[in-house]
Amino acid sequence: MNKNAYKNPVFYVSSIIVLLLVLIGTFMPEQFGAVASQLFDFTTVNFGWFYLLAVFAIIIFLFGISITKYGKMKLGPHDSHPEFPFFTWIGMLFSAGFGISLVFWGVAEPMSHYFTPPFPFLEGQTEEAAREAMAYSFFHWGISQWSVFAIVGLVIAYLQFRKDEKGLVSVAIQPIVGKNKGVANTIDSLAVIATVMGVATSLGLGFIQMNGGLTSVFEGIPNNIWVQLVIAAIMLVAYMLSSSTGLNKGIKWLSNINLGVALLLMLFVFIAGPTVFILNTFVLGLGDYMTGFIEYSLRLTPYSGGEWVYDWTIFYWAWAIAWSPFVGAFVARVSRGRTIREFVFGVLIVPPAIACLWIAVFGGTALYSDLNNGTQIAEAVNVDVTVALFETFATLPLTNVMSILSIMLIFTFLVTSADSATYILGSMTSKGSLNPSLFTKMVWGTLIAAIAIVLLFAGGLEALQTASLTSALPFTVILLLMVVSIIKVIKRDYKVKK
Repeated sequence: MNKNAYKNPVFYVSSIIVLLLVLIGTFMPEQFGAVASQLFDFTTVNFGWFYLLAVFAIIIFLFGISITKYGKMKLGPHDSHPEFPFFTWIGMLFSAGFGISLVFWGVAEPMSHYFTPPFPFLEGQTEEAAREAMAYSFFHWGISQWSVFAIVGLVIAYLQFRKDEKGLVSVAIQPIVGKNKGVANTIDSLAVIATVMGVATSLGLGFIQMNGGLTSVFEGIPNNIWVQLVIAAIMLVAYMLSSSTGLNKGIKWLSNINLGVALLLMLFVFIAGPTVFILNTFVLGLGDYMTGFIEYSLRLTPYSGGEWVYDWTIFYWAWAIAWSPFVGAFVARVSRGRTIREFVFGVLIVPPAIACLWIAVFGGTALYSDLNNGTQIAEAVNVDVTVALFETFATLPLTNVMSILSIMLIFTFLVTSADSATYILGSMTSKGSLNPSLFTKMVWGTLIAAIAIVLLFAGGLEALQTASLTSALPFTVILLLMVVSIIKVIKRDYKVKK
């Protein structure tokens, strides 16, 4: 075993806690789910306002610092250059930050909002509901979600590559809280636990979606746990091969493949689908997103008592915050050598723009079909969200070919997510090592896959996902401390440079 992992209490504490949570979720799924749900409801209902304000403040800070004199400072030595080409960098960001989630929700979310609109005065399955559905989908997958990943990535990358510090969440707030081993180990253990549970549930949901796709394409393949088990086993073997090649080969090439296949699928649907409608939808949705950005960002319902904002926006922000240690640390690792300005605009503009275009193409095609062709994709999604993408392909030519390509894309996203997550977990539990041992990565990779499989059998995926989101509240405080931390460090460094 890697010496750093062997001597690091974070490795043992986090792995033991994760194992205990999985055992409880396996043998007492209903009780575990009830407690997790109560904790999540308590944090979101009582602190939803805090999530909204924090994310909004982080966005303002990131754009603010990028346009100041500090924007020219590099995430690394003065003479450093970007480690990865731009397309590869964006591919890595896209794979780690969105991955399978966007493939899953690109149709499912706008169709869900079309069926049940965000505002109570709107009637479902109308043109007005379709317009609002697209605007809100852009908002949820846009700048706000990525700002959470960006602040973590910015602080860790700056301290790691410019100050030669360890790439850990605890180190990122040291300029504020000082050096305390107990506090540092607690924060890092919390980051590891949230990452493991979040990735495990995403993999489990990915196995379910892949199984649904295979069943829709190949009549002889059933939709059951045993097929999902085979998918998990194949994914684990592919991940092991990818992980053994290192960051510069496995994740790099898979990220390029992911982005390439995703763009190919999007181009096909754009051409084969209602092209002009998609373009109009994209432009209008972008306009609605921009004009409604402040309202959406700070929207709560204290007078009407509606649950929609809690079920969607606040849930998304909690999910992004809970995932921020993993995605942020990975974003930091692949952003060495870029200026702060290039980092902020690259992370906050390009991936969200791709996401909005993806939603316009796939979600727009589904909306057009329901509005003009009498299909019932929204009804199907309301019954089972996993069928959203494949129901949309059924309205287009080359249905099976596109479905198979999508299944391949989901699979490579699964492998990339597992690969990047276990790299970061290996680093987190090896005292911030840039090159965690293969053994440590294999331990976490195997553990994550095993957790996903066990929970599929136990039916506890949703409970574990909800449990992981309870970590969002303390991490929101940590994110705000990071903002203060990076301001303090950068101002001091700028004065020294002058």
